[in-house]
Formats: sequence, structure tokens, C-alpha cells
Amino acid sequence: MTTSKTLWQKLDGPLKVGLAFAILGIVLTVMGIFRDPTTPITAWSLSVGSLISGSVWGVVSWAIATAAVEVEADVQAAQAEQAAALPPQEDDAN
Repeated sequence: MTTSKTLWQKLDGPLKVGLAFAILGIVLTVMGIFRDPTTPITAWSLSVGSLISGSVWGVVSWAIATAAVEVEADVQAAQAEQAAALPPQEDDAN
């Protein structure tokens, strides 16, 4: 029995965070364009606003999530290295 993973399941954590925030940035931009009476609602304003906000929100959130994952991996590696270097402690239960 083989289980096929969906595209979302194949993505790593930071990429999922980046995509989620890119979608959020696009939704907020479109809402802002429709709410602002001075902004002309054209295909150009919607596409450029969505492209800029989606890419900025996506890239910045992906970078932050990637840095957090790498820091956690470094901390775990340092703790494992420190635990391997320490001699075993004797139990003083007197």
C-alpha cells in the first residue's frame, strides 16, 4: 500500500509559513484596494499590489521561519555535543 503525499505535505515548514503569509498579504492588499476610495480598482493596481505585497510578506516570513528552524537545529546539535562530552554523573542518594 503506497500513500501519495499531496503537494502541501511535501513542502517543508518554512515554505508553508511563507506561502501562508504571502496569501495573507495578497488578501489584505485586495481588501485595502477595495476599501480605499481614492485607489482606482483596475487589473493593474490589483496585480501589482498583490505581487508586491505577496512577495514581500512571503519572502520575509519564509526567511524568519528558516532562521528559526536553523537556530533550533544548532541548539539541539550543541546540546547533544555537550551531553556527549560530559562524563556520566554518579547518583549521590545518601
